Amino acid sequence: MDNKVKLQYKIIVLRKKHIVMPNNKHAMEKNLKLHWNKTYEKTEIEKLGWYEDSPEPSLRLINKCKLDKNASILNVGAGVTMLVDKLIEQGYNNIIVNDLSSIALDKLKMRIGNNNSNSIRWIVDDLSNSTKLNKLENIDLWHDRAVLHFFYTEKEQMAYFKLLKSVVKLNGFVIISTFSLNSATKCSGLPVHRFNKEMLQIKLGNRFILLETFNHIYTMPSGDKREYVYTLFKRTQ
Repeated sequence: MDNKVKLQYKIIVLRKKHIVMPNNKHAMEKNLKLHWNKTYEKTEIEKLGWYEDSPEPSLRLINKCKLDKNASILNVGAGVTMLVDKLIEQGYNNIIVNDLSSIALDKLKMRIGNNNSNSIRWIVDDLSNSTKLNKLENIDLWHDRAVLHFFYTEKEQMAYFKLLKSVVKLNGFVIISTFSLNSATKCSGLPVHRFNKEMLQIKLGNRFILLETFNHIYTMPSGDKREYVYTLFKRTQ
């Protein structure tokens, strides 16, 4: 193969790679939607690597907020969490449930049933490129368990926290539970960005104060352990 043919072959290969590999935000979001939809479609709920039969750590922090039963609670990246069931049992009636995967939310809807449909709003949206959640306002509680660490790049994290700050009201609360610095570097086949409480405080800025934090060892359905850091913040400015 002479140099000219080699060059033409290289150009063709690069063009094919360019077509296959996502090189813009829309393509990346589409691929992530596909990833999470496949995950929730193929995996039994009880075998998901983040499944909790009882979300006790989250409930402990939520109870410390002393919210009214009609307070607006936004559960981001909810998946098929049991937390929604528990909040309904406790009488909360203004719950907003978000996930990037429509399949996850459909499964959660089926489990909860129609009797509680008036208490919940369902929003399929991307936290790092929001077109729906960014229209919300006066959120009393932002709750995130095991979502933030999937936003691996600085750009994604900036979009996440910009959205959070735009919707959480003054004197509202933020609960973030994420992989701690000693935890795994991947989850569900994706790289993760690990945090500690100081890193989260920096991301939130001085308008939010840390009320409580603790470390938690989560045991996966497989028996493996994952270290989480739980944080409760309050917006004061």
